[in-house]
Amino acid sequence: MNSVRKRLSARYLAALRTHLSPKSSGNGDRAQDLGRVALSGGLATLDLAVMHEQAVVSLASSHDFADPRNGSLKRACGFFTQALLPLEVALHRTRETNQHLQQHAAALARGNRRLQREVKRRQAGEAAIRQGQEQYRKLFLESLIMQKKLRQLTHQIISAQEEERKEISRELHDEVVQTLVGINVELTALGKGASDGLHTLKEKIIRTQRLVEKSVEAVHRFARELRPAVLDDLGLIPALHAYSKNLAERKKLKIQMTAFGGVEALGATKRTVLFRVAQEALTNVARHAHATQVRMSITEISGAIRMEINDNGKSFPVAKTLAANTNKRLGLLGMKERVEMVGGKLAIESKPGHGTTVRAEIPFNQKKVKK
Repeated sequence: MNSVRKRLSARYLAALRTHLSPKSSGNGDRAQDLGRVALSGGLATLDLAVMHEQAVVSLASSHDFADPRNGSLKRACGFFTQALLPLEVALHRTRETNQHLQQHAAALARGNRRLQREVKRRQAGEAAIRQGQEQYRKLFLESLIMQKKLRQLTHQIISAQEEERKEISRELHDEVVQTLVGINVELTALGKGASDGLHTLKEKIIRTQRLVEKSVEAVHRFARELRPAVLDDLGLIPALHAYSKNLAERKKLKIQMTAFGGVEALGATKRTVLFRVAQEALTNVARHAHATQVRMSITEISGAIRMEINDNGKSFPVAKTLAANTNKRLGLLGMKERVEMVGGKLAIESKPGHGTTVRAEIPFNQKKVKK
């Protein structure tokens, strides 16, 4: 850089001396050439100003720059101006280029910001898609599980219906049919023994009447278990009393019942649900609990009716039973479904030494139940 500056300084002095001579044409081409050489050599405006100052000092002895009349100073300034012109043009172009570069950089920055926003949007969209796919996969798996459970439950319902039909058929055959056969035998004997004494005839008629009463009682019992007429005619409490009394006599159970009379203000559907829950719970006690005592209570709580059925029999694992494929599980699920169908909730607790408690809570109708 110093060698370039020295060589150019010597050329600048010679060119300025020639420019200041009286015979010089005075055009600025020579000065602009020096400016272009300085620009190509990497020199700046300050370097050229120093060269000009040194050249003026060197020529001061032969040119009177202080006298404005000879015009030497003016011509020297004009030469310096022409020498600076290539540097100024280059500087102006550099500024324009820098301005364009800044504008381009700003546009690139805006483009980058838009690209970043688009990337984030797409990433969010892809995340949402992945989340949706995962949710769909979970729902699909859950639906498969529910379908499997539904098929199992359907099979259990069909099996339970078949078992119930078998039981009804067996009961009809063992009780009603056998009783009717006995009646027929007695009637046949009456027809053949018309010559018997009056006392013998009366005894046969009494036996036949008892058989008829037994048959009628069996049919009534089946009808009550299927749908007790007293529930529709007299209400829930009388229906529960009748069912409990009949079950207690047949199964040698002691059933104690207390009831809040306002329960009869519930709608027919809710009263039916409570009856079915009590029927299923008491049937389970009679079949599985080996209990001797049962306490059943119907009370009023805040905004609902609560029915509790507690026995002193043996306990059972509630969660395990609900997970098993048995008719007992189906009965528990049936109670739960019935209660939830009318907006209520069902809880079953069973502990060793404390028996089992079935608790159903069903909300009141919109009108408050009156005591």
